[in-house]
Amino acid sequence: MNRLHRVDLLVLIAAVVAITSTTFAAQADDTPPKPRLETLLHAVLEGVDSTEVILSHIDIPPAAAFPRHYHPGEEFVYVLEGSGTAQLEGDEEMQFKAGDVVKIPFERVHWAKAGAEGFKAIVFRVHKTGMPERIMAE
Repeated sequence: MNRLHRVDLLVLIAAVVAITSTTFAAQADDTPPKPRLETLLHAVLEGVDSTEVILSHIDIPPAAAFPRHYHPGEEFVYVLEGSGTAQLEGDEEMQFKAGDVVKIPFERVHWAKAGAEGFKAIVFRVHKTGMPERIMAE
């Protein structure tokens, strides 16, 4: 094999290795996409001591989930697009879709998972002032 063909062969091998390792690296990153939450309003609820209102837009990618957690107040969810599954601790799983409204009671442990197309929702929370929006359950 002459020197020119050997250099071409080495370049070809290097290119194949680079493409293969890039493909495997992309496949190895199976980290699911994370939910996105945008706070639209965070205000004191006038006339009610130690209470605030939080209004958020959430965008949950396909198959992404919120782990078990609770809120220091009540949560009302209006599903804009998509679908998913939620469960309040001690209750059966519930399916939800665009147009549905879900009420999460005060300090009730729950979780939610997006369906195959994900979901978007507006979330209205009435909370104790100064508390975190979400508290992870053990």
